[in-house]
Amino acid sequence: MAVTTMPSDPSFGAIIVGGGNAGYSAATTAAQAGVRNVLLIEKGPVGTGGNTYFTAGAYRTVFAGLADVLPLVCNVAPEEAEKIDMEAYTEQDFMADLNRMTEGRTDPVLARTLVRESRDAVGWLKSVGVQFTLSFNRQAYVVDGRQKFWGGMVLSVKDGGKGLVHDHQTAAAAAGVTIWFDTPALSLITSASGAVIGIEVLHSGVPTRLLSPSVTLACGGFESNSRMRAQCLGPGWDLAYVRGTPYNNGDGFAMTENLAQTVGNWSGCHSTAWDAAAPKDFGDPVLTNAYTKSGYPLGIVVNAEGKRFVDEGVDFRNFTYAKFGREILKQPGGVAWQLWDDKTIGWLRSEEYADDVAKQKITAATLEELVGKMFAAYSDQQAFLATLDEYNQAVQANRTEFPERKWDPAVKDSLSTQSSTRRLALPKSNWALTIDKAPFVAVKVTCGITFTFGGLKIDPDTAAVISKHTDDPVPGLFCCGEMVGGLFWGNYPGGSGLTAGTVWGRKAGREAAKLAAAAGMTA
Repeated sequence: MAVTTMPSDPSFGAIIVGGGNAGYSAATTAAQAGVRNVLLIEKGPVGTGGNTYFTAGAYRTVFAGLADVLPLVCNVAPEEAEKIDMEAYTEQDFMADLNRMTEGRTDPVLARTLVRESRDAVGWLKSVGVQFTLSFNRQAYVVDGRQKFWGGMVLSVKDGGKGLVHDHQTAAAAAGVTIWFDTPALSLITSASGAVIGIEVLHSGVPTRLLSPSVTLACGGFESNSRMRAQCLGPGWDLAYVRGTPYNNGDGFAMTENLAQTVGNWSGCHSTAWDAAAPKDFGDPVLTNAYTKSGYPLGIVVNAEGKRFVDEGVDFRNFTYAKFGREILKQPGGVAWQLWDDKTIGWLRSEEYADDVAKQKITAATLEELVGKMFAAYSDQQAFLATLDEYNQAVQANRTEFPERKWDPAVKDSLSTQSSTRRLALPKSNWALTIDKAPFVAVKVTCGITFTFGGLKIDPDTAAVISKHTDDPVPGLFCCGEMVGGLFWGNYPGGSGLTAGTVWGRKAGREAAKLAAAAGMTA
């Protein structure tokens, strides 16, 4: 197919590929720096925003305490602030969480850069119009009349991912960024010396060459590509449900295969407990993140054979939800059941567990009724009842030995299945209560994949892509967002992905502005 040139001037001061949080951070930063004719292209239709659209809009950042974050948010009245308990989240805390979640495999320079620049990143987002809120519904519990925040992550965006995309698009338009939807990237254009000088795209159905001093790739991983999932993540991953955009097919990696170094955890990904009745190959544009089922620390999880397979209380939800999807996929049929009784049902988030959101939700007045609905086979029903009886006895033994301990979902309360008289081979380490008081609720879940961890090697200071041939930056080529490799391995601290997208998106935008200025394409 012949490549045609647009009738108008095809030269742009900067080109950004991908219309999610990272891409918009790069584009708006470049435009603010005076770059003329900043172009952002997005493969999806008008209004879409990559995986960002399907997120909860959570940002993890260093902060000095409640007084430090209150100026960022729009949902806290002065009288409400007096009832909030929130500990500071230091650079040391953030770095420790990154190292703990990745088992020490995170690139230390990338990690330090993310941590040190996280607060500036959210401050900049606030300055361009992103509407932050304190995440009462996801990161706090009301305990003794006070909002107690937990897990180090406190910020989200009004209206979640949908709101974040709207705010980003509004900011980009105000800065003068041109946005083309329905425009897939085809290939990079390079000079004789190996510099990236533009990109070929499919615009209005026509293959088109666009020239620019820089191209920034922010077009996501390969989580929507079932073949690549099976090849890189392993057997069975083609069966995972796609939690977000259907357009992240690894296009950016295909374009850079012969140009860029790749690094990181190519067999790793962010995967979570996902409604088993959700669409399989793409996220729901209305319910988006509501198909996440993150209430498992309040109850137990069993597989289709009635057996537990994870420690539901090993850590706070935002430190385990990105890896438990993998464990669900390993189970028979790739499904599991989350279970609670009357003591904790009221603590479940309605956004995820309301009757019209949890599509395979069972409510029963007795355990016998419950197991009859959950399991078709008598053997699985009996296995589940045995699992539950063993669990309840172990919980009660812990309560008997440690009567002073109080159940508190906002701290690691040490209410567990372990005691001197009874210990489970697979413990529940915190928030363990007996499941014996009607009514009972169970929800069927599967594995939902969010984004992949392997990616391109970049210069941490500039977001420049490193050449596979020279170990030096590829002139004119930058990368941010999910395409960056080396930061996350196996797991990640919730909310750090969006923050990383903005940190390196801003770096890419600033570097693009330098190249535009050298080419005389700044105001």
